[in-house]
Amino acid sequence: MARLRRTIALLLVALAALTGTVGALALVTQEKTLSVGTIDVGVSPLHHGALDVYVPLVDWGARFAGVRAPARLTIEVRAVNRGAAETLARGHELDVNNVKAEATDAITSALRRLLLIALVAGIVLGVLVGAALKGVGQGTRLRWSILTAVVTSLAAVIATAVLIAPRGRIADPTYYAHGPDLPRALDALQSLKRSQTALDQDINGQLVGLARLVVSPGAQPELSGRPRFVLASDLHNNVLALPALQRATRGLPLIFDGDLTDKGTPLESSLIARVAKMGSPTVVVGGNHDSDTLLKDLAADGAIVLTQFGRLKPDGSHGPVVVKVGGLRMAGFTDPFLRRAGQDYEDKYRVGLTNAAVEEFRRWFETVESRVDVVVVHEPQVAAGVLEDLRRDPPDHPITILDAHTHRLFLQADPNLLEINGGTIGAGGTGNLTDNADYTLAIVTYRLQPTPLPLAVDQVTIDPGDGNASARRVRVDKQLRAKP
Repeated sequence: MARLRRTIALLLVALAALTGTVGALALVTQEKTLSVGTIDVGVSPLHHGALDVYVPLVDWGARFAGVRAPARLTIEVRAVNRGAAETLARGHELDVNNVKAEATDAITSALRRLLLIALVAGIVLGVLVGAALKGVGQGTRLRWSILTAVVTSLAAVIATAVLIAPRGRIADPTYYAHGPDLPRALDALQSLKRSQTALDQDINGQLVGLARLVVSPGAQPELSGRPRFVLASDLHNNVLALPALQRATRGLPLIFDGDLTDKGTPLESSLIARVAKMGSPTVVVGGNHDSDTLLKDLAADGAIVLTQFGRLKPDGSHGPVVVKVGGLRMAGFTDPFLRRAGQDYEDKYRVGLTNAAVEEFRRWFETVESRVDVVVVHEPQVAAGVLEDLRRDPPDHPITILDAHTHRLFLQADPNLLEINGGTIGAGGTGNLTDNADYTLAIVTYRLQPTPLPLAVDQVTIDPGDGNASARRVRVDKQLRAKP
């Protein structure tokens, strides 16, 4: 029995030492001053491993993979040197290599101090618990408690030091923001001059954007000169998601790729009518949960409703098949299972599309391929045959195919072919509100000159509970321009 008590006592000492080590890492930060500003360096244990760089000034951050420990190495930009900011804002270059070297030395020094503090905290707490247990007659000899506390704390610190250092290339960040609004991160990102080839230039561009915000925050342009459009789909009557969609759109073209409703009845049409005026403009393609009634109502409310027969007019007639939206030539294909008022909005969707639907889309696409930059179709299976053809034999100019229906974000870039699925802005619809699913959408940045070309896609995820959002930016222009 005495041996069991001593074993339990040593386990409690080890647990206390580990708690002290982890607690110190979580609570203590180190402030470091660089030539361009001040940063705080800290460790957040019990998270998926990542390197987090957060800028409270503009309320956005970037999260990089590569940390193997179950913790995040966090770096917060607490202050920016105004002199350096003014120099950057006037267009002068920054010695990025020097700043990177400064930052590396500062972070290394801060981590050493953090680990030393954690080691001491773990040992002290472990020894105190050992002394307390001995004092009430439940412990073991104090030297064994001290040895246990030292070994446990030292092992935890060594493991942290080995595993917290990022491994591999620091690239492909996920951008995120806090607070109730859709990410101001995206607004900040659009003003940053990013490079597709050099990380140094990428960092320099971000610092230039931040510097200009510090020096003249009211004069920040929303965009950096590149046009964008928003891709959303699968609202399924979830009107609670409309404010988030409106904040994401804010003056941009909105391409809504089907399934605004569940059946497309007149009542549902009235619930989501404001979507028609949300974008500049709003473009809609019907999905299998939409109806002919809904599409006519949206057209009457000012939306550009695209069908394989041409732009739908409120009276049911059709205009041109290809329309210009945001400078891009665009055409759309209505889902073959669109519901009809004359059939009491009956659901005719079947798992597995008929070959006839796939062939109808292929024949239609052949008539517009040379005249379009963007094709919008709700059901990926409808376009599967064409996508396979284009991946095997790339088109002679970049074509983007926007699809939906799966409720999953998807992106694939091939030579002169880009497929994007924005997931679900309605988190699966009103029937799934208790599941706490995320809202998702995509924002596409592109160029128009010398020829239209998608440059990047921001895959956005929004927590419907608190509004926090993250955005992962994927550069696609290099893959699109690659030779087959």
